[in-house]
Amino acid sequence: MSGHVLTEKDRGPHRLPEPPVRVLLAKVGLDGHDRGLRVVARVLRDHGFEVVFAGLRQSPESIAAAVVEEDVDVVGVSMHNGAHLTLAPAVVGALRGAGLDTPVVVGGIVPDIDVPRLEEAGVAAVLGPGASNEEVVATVRGAAHRPA
Repeated sequence: MSGHVLTEKDRGPHRLPEPPVRVLLAKVGLDGHDRGLRVVARVLRDHGFEVVFAGLRQSPESIAAAVVEEDVDVVGVSMHNGAHLTLAPAVVGALRGAGLDTPVVVGGIVPDIDVPRLEEAGVAAVLGPGASNEEVVATVRGAAHRPA
């Protein structure tokens, strides 16, 4: 063996595969409805993502700390408590305050009228109820800027 050090140039067809997208999934605030988030975790794992499940009752600051510790590519937060216009921008703000540009995808109950406000606040994408598995996978992969 030649001792060749593998670099980014070695990626591509018939080369090193891309590492899997790492996603941190969390519930922010006191919302205890985590069933949908657990389904999303399973879907993403089944499609080759590495999932870090932070679970319930996270603060924006704890999410930012976990992103640093876990070196994730995307943050997924689930919102079912009506506080999406406060909490989602707070998560984005905590990430930016920590010097991170990690994209945030919001899933859950978000009225269509609120989506532009979330995007203006820095949220990369919003997935509503009934999003298909394929839509979830494509949205998270797109937020990570990775081709299918």
